[in-house]
Amino acid sequence: MTATLILMRHAKAVDRLEAEDDFQRGLTARGRNDAADAADALCAAGLKADIALVSPAWRTRQTYDQLLPQLGAPQLEDPMVLYHASTDMLERATRDVLSPKRTLLLVGHNPGIGGFAHKLAQLCGATRRLPAGYPTATACVFELADCDLGQPSFVTCVSPRA
Repeated sequence: MTATLILMRHAKAVDRLEAEDDFQRGLTARGRNDAADAADALCAAGLKADIALVSPAWRTRQTYDQLLPQLGAPQLEDPMVLYHASTDMLERATRDVLSPKRTLLLVGHNPGIGGFAHKLAQLCGATRRLPAGYPTATACVFELADCDLGQPSFVTCVSPRA
């Protein structure tokens, strides 16, 4: 049985100087539009999320909000450990919630989220299909045989600004 994994970087956020602190940085108008465009593309690909792991930072939560209701009404988890998590931390969090026949949406930050996507893409020979640097509002989709992160298959990549 397979699971589907959507790895999305938050959309374009305001400059660090325009927010009280990094955690409180919200999306720009461009960011909201890019996230909505990504939601449209993922929906057009027939994707709906069953569960969402979302960093609790304001920009990731706002990105997630732009994805709704296009991607359904997934069960939301927003543990603080996802805020600026490393690739390894994101992998552990993913393993903890993966289940067969379900779609997991993970919304996070670079470099962790981009590193995770590139690692999976490398395992299935799809690195050329990912945009360099994993720009904001990029979402890549993988299918995982037997919920195994070591056996990904590349499905698609949506990147409004690539």
